[in-house]
Amino acid sequence: MYEFAEIGSAIRTRRSDMGLTQARVAELCGLLPTTVEQLENGSIEKLDWAVAIRITAQLGLNVHISNPRPTRRQMERVKSALDAAAITASVSYKNPVRAEDLRAAFLTANNPPDYTYHVLTLLDEAPISQIAGVVEQLHHENDVSRNEIWKNMRKMANAAHLLRDIWQ
Repeated sequence: MYEFAEIGSAIRTRRSDMGLTQARVAELCGLLPTTVEQLENGSIEKLDWAVAIRITAQLGLNVHISNPRPTRRQMERVKSALDAAAITASVSYKNPVRAEDLRAAFLTANNPPDYTYHVLTLLDEAPISQIAGVVEQLHHENDVSRNEIWKNMRKMANAAHLLRDIWQ
């Protein structure tokens, strides 16, 4: 049961940071709102692993077992979330967006003029877990609330009429 409490706490925290209601998360995951509520408050008695994965994935959370002995090469491959997001956002474009352009965009809710489509592609197509990593990095490096960064991203996505469920 401790695992359910830990998963529920993570879901509640991320959902709140993203500015989503329990009902909206339930809708996005095809679940009853009571399931999300019970999971978050630790009163759920049984939880199908597939349901846990569905909810956590929708919120950009990962459920995984870490490598107990990562190699030096694996550790060196770890990049900052902003650097990785800049690479993801630039895949389809000739001129790559810089991590600092993404930082400015998400902290101010203003698209960089030459990279508007890069940013919108990232918001529309990148894994939510990658976007969540960017939020965490910006929060820690810039002392801005997670909620404010998610709100800025949602504002940008809505202004561009992106159809991704998470931004609605």
